[in-house]
Formats: sequence, C-alpha cells, structure tokens
Amino acid sequence: MAQLVAHEPWGVEVDPLLTAVFHAVVSGSCWLRVSGRDPLHLMPGDVVLLPTNTPHALVSEVDGETMAFGPLEKQARRTADGDVVIDGAGARTRILCAYYDYDHEVAHPLMSQLPPVLHVPAGVPGDDGAVGATLRLLAIELSGRPPGSRAAVPRLIDVMLIHVMRAWQRSQESGVDDSGWLMALRDPVVAGALARIHARPAETWTVGSLAAEVNVSRATLARRFADLVGESPLAYLTRWRMDVAAQRLRDTDDSIGAVADRVGYRSEYAFSRAFARHRGVAPGRYRRAARQHRSSARAA
Repeated sequence: MAQLVAHEPWGVEVDPLLTAVFHAVVSGSCWLRVSGRDPLHLMPGDVVLLPTNTPHALVSEVDGETMAFGPLEKQARRTADGDVVIDGAGARTRILCAYYDYDHEVAHPLMSQLPPVLHVPAGVPGDDGAVGATLRLLAIELSGRPPGSRAAVPRLIDVMLIHVMRAWQRSQESGVDDSGWLMALRDPVVAGALARIHARPAETWTVGSLAAEVNVSRATLARRFADLVGESPLAYLTRWRMDVAAQRLRDTDDSIGAVADRVGYRSEYAFSRAFARHRGVAPGRYRRAARQHRSSARAA
C-alpha cells in the first residue's frame, strides 16, 4: 500500500507486476488511461479496481506525459512517513494505491472474468457508504503511520476489495453499468465457454471447438460471447493465456519454454512475442522484476 502525493504536472505508468490493484482518490483529481479505453476522470472518493492489473497510467492531464513507476522509482521517492511524492508547482492530488496479491489457484479465474477496470464513483447508487467509510479509515491509517497501522492497513485493503466489488455488482444490477459481465457469468453458453478456456488454456481452441463443447453453433457462440464479454472468444483466450503465464513466471521456477507449453505455445519465440505485446515486457524481464518487487516488499 502506498499513498501517492503528486503535484501537477505529473504522470506515472503504474507497475504492472502483481495481480490486482486499486486506486482511490482522497483529494484532487486525475485521469486513468488504459490502452483501448476512453480516459477516465477520477474525482475525490472515486475508486478503481483493475482485477488483473492491466497496464495503465495515472496522469494529472488527460494527454500528459508519463514516467515509469516501478519499485525502485517508488522507493527513491518515498518519505519517512511512507508517502510517495512527486514534486511540482501545481495542485496536489492524493491517491491511495494498493496491490492485492490474491490466491491464484482459487481467485484468479474469477478475477480474470471481470472487466479490466471496475470504476466505483463516489456516491454511486450501488455503494451503501461502505467504500467511502473504508477509504476514510485507510487515509487515517496512512496519515502519519500511527502505531498498529502496519497490521491495520492490509486488513482494510481486504475490506476495501470486498466493498468495491459489492458496489460495482449492485451498480450493474441497477443498470448503472452496462458492461454485461454479470450477464456473461450467468449465461450458460458464455459461462461454459469461459470455464473451458480457464480449465484448459493449452488446448488448441477454435470458435468451432468451443461451440461444440457448449452445444451451440459457431455463429451463436461468437455473437453471444462478443456481446457479453466485449471481445471474441479467441481474443479472450489469448488474454487468459497471458494471465496464466504471468502467474507461472511470478510464482514458479518453470523455464520460459515450459510456461509457453503450459499455455498452448509450441514456440518459445512466439510465446515471448505474445507476452511482450500483452504485458509490455519480455517474460524473462517480467520474472526478474516480479522477484525484485517481492524482495523489496518483504524488506519494507
């Protein structure tokens, strides 16, 4: 958990190493930029959750420049109180940023079925006040780091994750968010295809073979999957394979060739290209950075 205190103008490319991340704006405002999506303006009290930490940037201006913001950069800017500070002449924004390293074998498939970005604006109808209350408690614990804050903050992060997902789900059910992901999880055809992709990522899936597994036509699966998930079955398959590969690179000593084979690539070269395209970094470099990050976190 880190409290980012940034003075305009500023922009950071957020470290994409761990599995889930949330940002909560305490004061000021900023923009969230994710490739392929419209920039999202975040105001005080807004919380965003990125379940699989899709590469993204936080910026003070929608078209502002960014700098890489990995573990070493954060450590160099950290104050004695634990805040990460970006100096500047302009207005100040405070953002609480936390990684959530959940149990991959149990929670990862569910997390990966969520959209890349869950946005819970302050006062959204789906929030019963719990998100704002938890955010205030986190801000208190991180202001001056009172005794016991090291124990309290991780537990509050767990609570925040639960309340954010509850608020987002309620907003979907009330029609505020029309992304369709709850419908996708409830649709037997799409949910069946997702379950098979998750269970057997190394299989040489085609839209036709997936359709046969869930007993519908190829056209029906392609249409329903795209409508509810927002991308084609094969695009989702590739993204899921990269998520599984990232987990194996972080958590095991499997060779890159073995990881490639586990997610359906017979060529290590083809896998490395696909991974770099999706994660923005080659597999070997991703693994080294992940281990360095965890070593730094344990030492903190």
